[in-house]
Amino acid sequence: MAEQVAEASQPEAKQTAKADSDVIIETRNLSKVYRDFWGRAKVRALKALDLEVRRGEIFGLLGPNGSGKSTTIKLLLGLLFPTSGQALVFGKDASDVGKNERIGYLPEESYLYKFLNAVETLDFYGRLFDMPADARRDRVNELITMVGLDWAKRRQLKEYSKGMTRRIGLAQALINDPDLVVLDEPTTGLDPIGTREMKDLILGLRDEGKTVLLCSHLLPDIQDVCDRIAILHQGELKELGRIDSLLTVQDTTQVQAQGLSKEAEEEIRTVIEKHGGKLVGMENPTTTLEDLFLDIVRDSDAKPGRRSAESD
Repeated sequence: MAEQVAEASQPEAKQTAKADSDVIIETRNLSKVYRDFWGRAKVRALKALDLEVRRGEIFGLLGPNGSGKSTTIKLLLGLLFPTSGQALVFGKDASDVGKNERIGYLPEESYLYKFLNAVETLDFYGRLFDMPADARRDRVNELITMVGLDWAKRRQLKEYSKGMTRRIGLAQALINDPDLVVLDEPTTGLDPIGTREMKDLILGLRDEGKTVLLCSHLLPDIQDVCDRIAILHQGELKELGRIDSLLTVQDTTQVQAQGLSKEAEEEIRTVIEKHGGKLVGMENPTTTLEDLFLDIVRDSDAKPGRRSAESD
């Protein structure tokens, strides 16, 4: 009987292990308080943050200045230690530096050596990961082509525009072929064409099976590429869920039809069919991420308190 019970429990255990392996980032009651010289609480930057980022998704982290986004990223990278709670990356505590071999990070400001060119820059970072010379050379050429800098790969970075610097910064973040890519304001300084290309690159990372954590103030960029988002305000999680679900206006129905007279347009579905029209769609319209974001922030200011139930 004991053997039967053990065998019956094995599939469930395997499913649990598989589910756990699909969670790349997890925070549990994560909090951070910055203190002054005397150890007194000065700023509560993050309050009891609970969220999960799953394998193969693009997750957007949103919030106004001072909402806790940068603190969250620094805690996940192990650059800061939490006041309470826990941050896990690949199932390991965020303070475990071994996990960083599987992470690529593009900070808001890329601090690169201006006297090096693109090839030398990427070769330098490849050496930090102990990549063999042949593999390093192939990876450098691949990444320079990917970010569209073949024509400027021998120019020193001090001659690069800000947009070009962002491109080489992304290539640097990908030199180790990471499983998790953390991008902080990746489209800063890019023109409309460069912004579209950067977003296509981010979508391509997801297609390769990589997990992307994206932090940006540009809400249209988040709306274009993210699968799920979390909105922070004053250090608290205010909204969490799939972006398509969050932007759907649930109490309004939108109907689209073709081939109808003006008289028929004023009637309901049965009348559309009666007049020989073709019902193209009847669904909930969506709002914009900008409107959702502003509504949540205003609501948070008017009614303080957490609001983080995830929408399916």
